[in-house]
Amino acid sequence: MEAVNPKTIPPEANGPDTVVMTVPAPSGPSGPSGWSGELVPKGAAFEPAFVWLTRSAAILVLLVLAGICAVLLIASLPALKKFGPYFLTSSAWNPVTENFGALAPVYGTLVTSAIAMLIGVPLALGAALFLTELCPHRLRATLATAIDLLAAVPSIIYGMWGLFVFAPFMSTYVQPAITEYVGPIPVVGALFTGAPYGIGMLTAGLILGLMVLPFVAAVSRQVFATMPPVLREAAYGVGATPWEYCRRVLIPYARSGVTGAVMLGLGRALGETMAVTFIIGNAHRISVSLFMPGTTISATLANEFTEAVGDVYLSSLLALGLILFCITFAVLFAARFMLSRIGARVAV
Repeated sequence: MEAVNPKTIPPEANGPDTVVMTVPAPSGPSGPSGWSGELVPKGAAFEPAFVWLTRSAAILVLLVLAGICAVLLIASLPALKKFGPYFLTSSAWNPVTENFGALAPVYGTLVTSAIAMLIGVPLALGAALFLTELCPHRLRATLATAIDLLAAVPSIIYGMWGLFVFAPFMSTYVQPAITEYVGPIPVVGALFTGAPYGIGMLTAGLILGLMVLPFVAAVSRQVFATMPPVLREAAYGVGATPWEYCRRVLIPYARSGVTGAVMLGLGRALGETMAVTFIIGNAHRISVSLFMPGTTISATLANEFTEAVGDVYLSSLLALGLILFCITFAVLFAARFMLSRIGARVAV
């Protein structure tokens, strides 16, 4: 940087609007006080440490995930070697003869999660749409807080309430009525036959639907709130009704976020343990009727892990954990794939 001398400015350039700034020349090869001409932001000395910490956190998460998968795989090898594909296709579960199969727990896990999604997702989306678009402002915060509080209730409370309150109600009023009116219908009636025990896969699925509702509703409500006001005003400006606005504008705009909310709820339903253990009946059998008792992978692990005697028994339980891990990973992978497809479609 060179010094500027005001005397060197031509007279014709020195008008009334001319601003003259004098900059002192550097006092050495690197400027005054050793200044090199580079501006160093405050805190730059901590930048390498910050990068190292964030990279370490990401690597640690991957290592933990890989460690869990490796432990489950290694621990389940004795059962997988002994039973082979029979472990995935058999519903037998006899600790005395050490004959184990994973089909019944897998079947119960998928059925109860499907029931939970069929019940919980429509209710959650309806609640989120109402709170976002139709609810009076003076009630919106109160109702939103009430729905969010459902997520704070411990799962064991859901299980106890389901066992002592909801199951007797189902066996006394709901299941007999369903059997009477839906039972005679061909094909569909087979799903609702049998004695009204109260406990069973249908009751477990309904409780799971109530448990996933606040998660799906909370995420969906936040996604709906990101709708640009100009799109809302434009839709109502051309005469759209609230139903038409939600169906043609709001839901397509928030499709990716809603999909993520549904997958979050599905992951919650797949891994739920205590509430399902209370009300599903814990029977290792496969039944077409949703009234019959069953079991899930999480319920089986919770009930029998502390009583597992022998390498094969313990290895079979850990193999169930590995299967649940793979199911959850497949659900998350499918969610990411769907979100990427939706994002690509929107971009086009």
